[in-house]
Amino acid sequence: MSRIASVSTLVVQLPTRREHKWTGLTEPIGRYILTRITDEDGRVGWGEAAALKDWGGEFGRYFGESVSIVELVVERYLAPAVTGVDTANIVELHSRMDAAIKGYPYAKAAVEFAAYDLAGKRLGVPVHTLLGGCARPHVPVTHSIGLISIEEAEKEAAQVAAEGFRTIKIKIGVDAKRDIDMVRAVRNAAGPAMELCVDANEGYKTPGEAVTVLKQMEKFGLKYAEQPCMGIERIAEVARALDTPVMADESGWNAHDAIQIAEQHAIDIVSIYTTKPGGLYRAMEVAAVCRAAGILCNVNGSIETGVGNLANLQFAAASPAVTLSCVIPVSRPAEHQNGRIGGTYYKDDLLRDPMTVVDGAIEVPMAPGMGIAVDESKIEKYRVN
Repeated sequence: MSRIASVSTLVVQLPTRREHKWTGLTEPIGRYILTRITDEDGRVGWGEAAALKDWGGEFGRYFGESVSIVELVVERYLAPAVTGVDTANIVELHSRMDAAIKGYPYAKAAVEFAAYDLAGKRLGVPVHTLLGGCARPHVPVTHSIGLISIEEAEKEAAQVAAEGFRTIKIKIGVDAKRDIDMVRAVRNAAGPAMELCVDANEGYKTPGEAVTVLKQMEKFGLKYAEQPCMGIERIAEVARALDTPVMADESGWNAHDAIQIAEQHAIDIVSIYTTKPGGLYRAMEVAAVCRAAGILCNVNGSIETGVGNLANLQFAAASPAVTLSCVIPVSRPAEHQNGRIGGTYYKDDLLRDPMTVVDGAIEVPMAPGMGIAVDESKIEKYRVN
């Protein structure tokens, strides 16, 4: 047994390769908070909260968490609560965090990731082993195209296709004509073999508006339409009117939400985050509900740095329910990028070594803990406090 001796936080800001925005986002990606847990034997584990104040549940069901909020919650409530916990006892870790403060899943996820990293290092196994095993050795990557110009999107889509990626997600939900023109242009640039998905981030005001716009996009071949509007019942209404499968994202945070989604008997896909339910342990609960209900899943996130992204990758590797291509960034330090852009959103990263991509899929790292060492010199370089 080895217990948690200390928990600390720090903030980093990675430089973006290009602007990456979606409907409702008002601040740039990449300014996130890291957690550093040290156990009594001197080992260190790392976690991350890709916290955004604009990101919350439908109708105010779950609140956004900013970097400042996560920092306060971790340092004032969670760190004292988990000090002394065995790093491998994730059940007790969550019990103590929940007793200390209700809610704040991103803050709790950041602490939990670091504990899993430590537990894996201590036991000599990768985190996916602690989650039940490796369901897949490679995780296919979906490249996300944000709210950029059509001309930029065409060039990016063509390069991503040339690099061997097989799925592109297009951010929409801004303006009907612009959205339709964007999907048409990306389809033409990426070619007929590319799987295309669209994500409105609740951008359409009514189910009727969503159905009208998405039906015009269906002729370009959509794998799925993600969160067209707000509300579980309302996206289920959209799903019943389309041939294209509909995915729940903002509507699905935890296992209870997954049960409500399953009860609609219309929504085919749930996008699982490791952060929205409060960590890997509870993300596995979401996945279990979806698998039991016959709902397909992918793994999504908020364009994490390599620290948080490793948690996404370990979860995607472990969960049998995650059968779709995942919106997981390809985390590569600057010196390993070599002009490649597929799945890459930052000019640099915080990992010592790059993630390995083969045929548009990331190889699951098998080293103990999260699988790739953190480069602490990069953390210091991009630290902002």
